[in-house]
Amino acid sequence: MSERRLPRFKTVALWGLAGLFAVALTIQAIPYGRDHSNPPVRQEPAWDSQQTRDLAVSACFDCHSNQTRWPWYSNVAPASWLIQRDVDEARQRMNFSEWDRPQPGAEEAVESVQEGGMPPSQYRLLHPGGRLSSTERQTLIQGLEATLGPGLGGNTGQ
Repeated sequence: MSERRLPRFKTVALWGLAGLFAVALTIQAIPYGRDHSNPPVRQEPAWDSQQTRDLAVSACFDCHSNQTRWPWYSNVAPASWLIQRDVDEARQRMNFSEWDRPQPGAEEAVESVQEGGMPPSQYRLLHPGGRLSSTERQTLIQGLEATLGPGLGGNTGQ
């Protein structure tokens, strides 16, 4: 009997899948995105209420604090690269765990929540706690306004 051969497109597809698998394995060796350190909490803002803090923990702290919860997929490239970049940038803009340093993003915090930009859609997709109801969103907005103080600037280092 003659050897049965796969049609050409199936052969190409199998080689393509094998190549993708090899690339996926290879990129795991790149170390960026696996530094899941959470520096110590230095100082939090003077929260107006425990409810505001709880909502911020649920919707904001994974990126905007030193208390990030690192999910399993944050160890798998390329997701690890994106998550590490997002957390690094978010902590630089505003970090609820380092309120003793200037917070350049504090002035935009309330507006970002009001406009639906925070928490970002990709975060809400994977984190149920980030999906705020309209009532929770309004409560967080009012709490951030009260916590951050006049002009919504909080501690901007001035």
